[in-house]
Amino acid sequence: MRASRHLHELARRLLGAPHRIHYFHQVEDPYSHLAVQTLASLCERYSIELSAHVASPDTGPNQPEPELLAALARRDCHAIAPRYGLEFPATGEEPSREQVRAVQRALVAAANEDTDAFAKRAVALGTALWSGDGGSLKAQCETQPVASDEETERAIHEARRLRTKRGHYSGAMFHYAGEWYWGVDRLHHLERRFTELGAARDDAGIRYRRPDIPMAPVARASEMTLEIFPSLRSPYTAICFERVLELAERTGVGLLVRPVLPMVMRGVPAPFAKGKYIMFDTAREAEAMGMSFGRVLDPIGEPVRRGYSLWPLACERGCGPTLLASFLRAAFAEGIDTGTEAGLRHVVERAGLSWDEVAEHLGDTAWEAELEENRLAMLGELGQWGVPSFRLTGPGDEPPLCTWGQDRLWLLAREISRRGGD
Repeated sequence: MRASRHLHELARRLLGAPHRIHYFHQVEDPYSHLAVQTLASLCERYSIELSAHVASPDTGPNQPEPELLAALARRDCHAIAPRYGLEFPATGEEPSREQVRAVQRALVAAANEDTDAFAKRAVALGTALWSGDGGSLKAQCETQPVASDEETERAIHEARRLRTKRGHYSGAMFHYAGEWYWGVDRLHHLERRFTELGAARDDAGIRYRRPDIPMAPVARASEMTLEIFPSLRSPYTAICFERVLELAERTGVGLLVRPVLPMVMRGVPAPFAKGKYIMFDTAREAEAMGMSFGRVLDPIGEPVRRGYSLWPLACERGCGPTLLASFLRAAFAEGIDTGTEAGLRHVVERAGLSWDEVAEHLGDTAWEAELEENRLAMLGELGQWGVPSFRLTGPGDEPPLCTWGQDRLWLLAREISRRGGD
């Protein structure tokens, strides 16, 4: 990563080129509506040039549960927007195809003008679209320039080609000098990079910094339960699992660990571009968090099954979460081959278990029913499919908070604090 950044910056200086960002906006993507609200601020704060592209959704294996993702994204964007000074309506509903096409035509026309026009129009149209204000949406599309269907389709096709060529598949994506940054959640990385390159116009600091994670004890903690659905093959789980254990311990909330099989072992395909981005993004996230990551020996297949075969016994001995933490650290931070007896023994003994005791349980299948039950709960009750997924319940009649991803620990921690009356 560091070498790539150095080479890109060297090339930019030799060519006398500007700091150019390519932004890919997907009209029907809630995360894109948050991301586009940041464009004006980024251009104001940094000496950059921005090219905006109207993109279409990836309907292939990169998005295995598009309907669940759409519903989750709307809830998630409403939850996180205020912390970044952005807006997303609580009433946001899935827009119609006709509405999406109308906005696409308007934004292709705006992108042909300039970045300011695109940003302003995209925010206004997106606000009307997601708030369900059909009247405003229709009026804007009728009173502003719009591209033809043919022009729009050509622009979307070119955006898809460029995005694919550079190695990505999603909306709300920023591409700069060889790296991808997803939505508002990754802008702090991009801002830090610009600051290090001397592109900041002032010393105001990082605008879209991720919120801190409060971990102080809270009142009514005993009435709350935090569930985590981890996987032994998830890079994102690997860099947050021990922090989740710490969050539960320090706040006092109950913790319920509900492991699931990795997505690939559940029959969900993992295209190369997606896997490459996830590993790169996890490394970047881990570095920013001060977490160890990068010496990876993929435990897919039998190592995962053997690790899970020890889960029931570890839970009986009161060290189930510790076993998972030890396994994840070995596989993703220490380069230990968990598929060997020596590697797994290291994992087991560090977790406080006796190898002689657990060896006879290797290969047991009692865990399979529990993990399938967890998967069905995650899918059916939370409406989520990836890991790490979370559900916070209690106290009293508080509705459950269901969220997904290691970058939502701050949201969970702040909700725990709020529910505790702090």
